[in-house]
Amino acid sequence: MLCGIEAIREALVDQAEAFSGRGRVSTVERIFQGYGVIFANGERWKLLRRFSLATMKNFGMGKRSIEERIQEECQCVVEELQKTQERVHKEIDQVIGPHRLPSLDDRVKMPYTDAVIHEIQRFSDLFPIGAPHMVTKDTYFRGYFMPKGTEVHPLLHSALNDPHYFEKPDAFNPDHFLDANGALKKNEAFIPFSMGKRICLGEGIAHMELFLFFTTILQNFSVASPVAPEDIDLTPQESGIGRVPPVYQISFRSRRGD
Repeated sequence: MLCGIEAIREALVDQAEAFSGRGRVSTVERIFQGYGVIFANGERWKLLRRFSLATMKNFGMGKRSIEERIQEECQCVVEELQKTQERVHKEIDQVIGPHRLPSLDDRVKMPYTDAVIHEIQRFSDLFPIGAPHMVTKDTYFRGYFMPKGTEVHPLLHSALNDPHYFEKPDAFNPDHFLDANGALKKNEAFIPFSMGKRICLGEGIAHMELFLFFTTILQNFSVASPVAPEDIDLTPQESGIGRVPPVYQISFRSRRGD
C-alpha cells in the first residue's frame, strides 16, 4: 500500500516505468481478461495507450471542436431539466451573464467556481483505493525490495484527505484551492485521476466537461435539496476501489422565470 502523496508520487512518478504495470482486479478480470487501456499490461497496454491517445486527439481532445460538442451536450442537459430551484452563483453571473454559453476561456476568470469543482472531486473521493499497479521489474522502493509482479495499491484517499495539504479534509471547503488573494492555487495532493504513467487518459476531457456542465447548469438553474443540509447523510452505499454515493433528491429552479 502506498499511503500519502509523497509515497505515491515517489513510486508512480519518480519510478514511473517500474510501477507502470496494472494489478489484478478480481471483480472485473473475467470481463476484461487483460484487455482494455485500464487493465492491460506490457506491450498490449502501451499499444492501446498510444491508440487511445491518438483517437482522443482525433476526436478533438485539447481542441475547440471538443469544447463545442460538450457545449451542445450541456444545452441538451439544460433543455431536459424541467424541475427547478434556488440561486445561481454570483461569479457565473458576473463573468458569463445569462445569455451566452460558458466557454473554457471563462475558467481563468472564475477561480471560485473552479475551486468548487476541485473540492467536489476531492471531497467525493470516488476512487479511494485507486486501481492497483504492478511493478514491471525487480525494484527497490524506500529500502524495500519488490520483486517483479508485486501488486501496489496507491491509496488516493490518503492524498486527497492529507491534513498537511488540506486544512480541513473532513469538511467541504473550496478554500482548499484558493490562495489569500482568492486566486486558484495548485495543490499537489489533488490526484483524483491518480498520477504517473497510468494516470487516467481522460483527465483533460473530464476537466473540460466538469467546468462546462457545472457552469451551464448553474447559469440556468439554482439547485437545492429538500432536506436540510445538516440532515443529509453523506455515507456512501459502498466503498472499496470505488465509492457508490447514496441516492439524493435535488430540485432545480429556472433563473429565467420560465
